[in-house]
Amino acid sequence: MTGEVVTPTPTRHRGLRFALVTVGLVVALTITCIVSITSGQYDLSPTSLVGVLLRGVGIDTAWAPTASADYGVIFNLRMPRIVLGLLVGAALAVSGVLMQAIFGNPLADAGVVGVSSGAALGAAASITFGLATFGMWTTPAFAFLGGLIAVFSVYFISRSGGRTEVVTLLLTGIAINAIAGAGMAFLTFLGTTSTREQIVFWQLGSLNGALWSNIQLVAPLVLIGVVVALIVAPSLDLFALGERTARHLGVNVELLRIVVIVMVALLVCAAVAFAGIIGFAGLVVPHLMRILIGPAHLPLVIASALGGALLIAVADLVARTAVPLADLPIGMITSLVGGPFFLWLLVRTRRRSGGWA
Repeated sequence: MTGEVVTPTPTRHRGLRFALVTVGLVVALTITCIVSITSGQYDLSPTSLVGVLLRGVGIDTAWAPTASADYGVIFNLRMPRIVLGLLVGAALAVSGVLMQAIFGNPLADAGVVGVSSGAALGAAASITFGLATFGMWTTPAFAFLGGLIAVFSVYFISRSGGRTEVVTLLLTGIAINAIAGAGMAFLTFLGTTSTREQIVFWQLGSLNGALWSNIQLVAPLVLIGVVVALIVAPSLDLFALGERTARHLGVNVELLRIVVIVMVALLVCAAVAFAGIIGFAGLVVPHLMRILIGPAHLPLVIASALGGALLIAVADLVARTAVPLADLPIGMITSLVGGPFFLWLLVRTRRRSGGWA
């Protein structure tokens, strides 16, 4: 024994931070879900919640009596809404991680660059024209097509000389959002009263009216997107070193780029198809997680999925309870948080780079 002091390595520090952040997010997410289920116009006690959950799995407990209305409120109204919110939050956050990785820019986000608007336009078109080409998958399929067109447009227009310029990225997003906005206005003009209300829903973003049938469609899409993101995460770490370096290290850059772009469209489609446009979730969460745990993409995907789910869960809780007898748009709440954060990120990026490019 020489008495040498072994100092923790940066990798060990990052692993510890990741573990602490993950545990903190899981605990916060659990608490938020419990509070959300028991809060609202119809208040429930924690005992009633436990009784309903046990009753749902076939266990009868005399010590936790529940009213017949409790079961319906929890399983038919609040739980579908919460589960859909968790899926949407995870989808938006992971799509933000993938977009920022493939663009090499922390300002990339599905809402900022117009991908969400493109997906919403595709979904709105299927509703306005009453399309049923793919049955119950028609609206998600058209949302996917709209998001795919938007994300490919953004990528190829904003890329120049192997890099993405901030100015071009933002201007491309402004243009796509404007085009999608004009398309939504035209569909509103063509539609009926019912379709107009649904189009307004896409523009505001909400989890109101969530159903278990919606979740059956969204869950597989989000699962596929997150699993693929985890698989390609090591390649994204190499991609961050530069395309030429990544190629020398054995990464098929073109295939990686296509896979990531398709997964971004898939995740955004899953979020937009039943929740509408919810801005800034894919921008705020990945950046905060990157500050907390570092840039490695595998832990970043996991932490961002949890963080995105937590953000939407908290936003939905505020939307349901902030104003009595009212359901605020979630997109408005996330924009109130994400807008100032986006401005701060812009200023920070400019100061570091000495310019907007």
